[in-house]
Amino acid sequence: MKKNCGVKNWMFPMPVLMIGTYNEDGSPDMMNAAWGGITLENEITICIDTSHRTWANIAKRKAFTVAFGTADTVVACDYLGIVSGNDVADKVAKSGLTAAKSAFVDAPVMAELPLVLECTLVSMNEANCNVVGRIVNCAVEESVLTDGKPDAGKMKPVCFDPCRHVYRLMGEAVAGAFSCGTALKKK
Repeated sequence: MKKNCGVKNWMFPMPVLMIGTYNEDGSPDMMNAAWGGITLENEITICIDTSHRTWANIAKRKAFTVAFGTADTVVACDYLGIVSGNDVADKVAKSGLTAAKSAFVDAPVMAELPLVLECTLVSMNEANCNVVGRIVNCAVEESVLTDGKPDAGKMKPVCFDPCRHVYRLMGEAVAGAFSCGTALKKK
């Protein structure tokens, strides 16, 4: 029997999205955001509160990157989610991550985060805090590729558990699973 819990935002998984921008002085900034996802084949929508430095940076530069937190980088990613760029100007350097300039957009790419979506700004909506970006490139560290595609088992992405407020490891394939739809076709 199911228990009615009312209106809740409980959705699984909620990827740990690491949003990279440049500050006004050109220094890299990055924040941790769990509320977002692919909304069109080449677009991503992320909820970013307008009080975050990242919001202002995106509005000014019209670009951002979206990387994914991993088991290997969870401490740095968590730090970037707890510390505000409004209070700590050099928080990326203090996190231990290494920023490099994207070849495609005016935003940083972190060397330690194996998969990054490089995006140009499509729209920003202050009423619901939504930022929509067009994906112009996806860069993936070769060490996490299998047959030319990202392998979650190698990447070890983490997701945010909104009920327990903890990070959880993703990536294990379900035993007996086939590629999308083939299991049902065989019945």
